[in-house]
Amino acid sequence: MKIIIVGCGRVGALLARTLDAEGHQVTILDNDSYSFRRLEFSIDLPEFKGKALIGNGINDTILKKAGIEEADVFIAVTQGDNRNIMACQIAKHLYNVPRTICRIYDPGRREVFNGLGLETVGPTTIITNIIRDMLVK
Repeated sequence: MKIIIVGCGRVGALLARTLDAEGHQVTILDNDSYSFRRLEFSIDLPEFKGKALIGNGINDTILKKAGIEEADVFIAVTQGDNRNIMACQIAKHLYNVPRTICRIYDPGRREVFNGLGLETVGPTTIITNIIRDMLVK
């Protein structure tokens, strides 16, 4: 699959390296070139062979350079809910990317945008449930 990831933080970098190692064509975007250093750290994964581009997930020129028109999946995992939501909406509605996955920290917003057709992941809810389950054991 051709996958575009926006955000090269801890999650984005590990996701990019993992998907790249599985044989997918991965392009990762970030506003800060220093973030790409995370692609170099190994946790038993081969060297990242994908493409790393400076830019964000809402700029038309950068998105086209990243291959948005041929992308199968678009994933937004920046630190900002608004940026992730906007980037996924652009990918889904303007470029017709078949799958968009959006990290949203705010549980209420996650439910709203999930209801509007964006695939969402809510780490706040996931971590809360894991900790609650640990207490119950």
